[in-house]
Amino acid sequence: MSDVESPAYVPGHGLLKGRTAVITAAAGAGIGGATARRFLEEGARVLISDAHSRRLKETAETLAAEFGAANVAALPCDVTEEDQVQALFDTATGLHGRLDIVVNNAGLGGTSPLVDMTDEQWSKVLDVTLNGTFRCTRAALRRLKERGDGGVVVNNASVVGWRAQSGQAHYAAAKAGVMALTRCAAVEAAAYGVRVNAVSPSLAMHPHLVKVTTPELLEELTAREAFGRYAEPWEVANVIVFLASGYSSYLTGEVVSVSSQHA
Repeated sequence: MSDVESPAYVPGHGLLKGRTAVITAAAGAGIGGATARRFLEEGARVLISDAHSRRLKETAETLAAEFGAANVAALPCDVTEEDQVQALFDTATGLHGRLDIVVNNAGLGGTSPLVDMTDEQWSKVLDVTLNGTFRCTRAALRRLKERGDGGVVVNNASVVGWRAQSGQAHYAAAKAGVMALTRCAAVEAAAYGVRVNAVSPSLAMHPHLVKVTTPELLEELTAREAFGRYAEPWEVANVIVFLASGYSSYLTGEVVSVSSQHA
């Protein structure tokens, strides 16, 4: 774990005022939850989803108490189930009559040497991380295309989509797929004014990561970072805000690295 001090939290500037956003895997203290909070601070209304109903309810109640119930809605969604994905996007458009931004944050990791990895382990990680992003991107683009006045999709990739890491073949393959999906979707969506980009974090610390990663591996990963510390989830969320905002109006099909890893 890093003992290097994190930077000061950046206040909102109304960059997403009046926009409606769907954010998947947004329960808890990870990147999705941080993104939901940052979007609200920037003036957006959010519909958050997660496969964990209890944590989702708690997160939604906390955010609604702080930002107002009219600005926060929640719906459980397992991104491996097409009917649940459709229900999520139908709810988003039904609540406020429009959909402006989609953040595909849902993903599943794990560690296993390739020689020991089972078909089930491989398929489960790809179904959540890559296929789930595909399902949500498809659902979003169908609705945004029909509306015809733009919109933004931001996907969550990972530096392991570029860089090898032992025990991460399934996760790396899935995240590399997310990058390729982002680029292809962007080319198609540009015809109807929708931008599709991705963020690629290296090491963003949150409680779930601590539970599934050994202290030794966390120390090793932190040592690779030029700043000598991991990213706070809100630092990744800041880049997602940028990609969702008008400040990135000429940016599409790009994967933005949110990393301080040594080259």
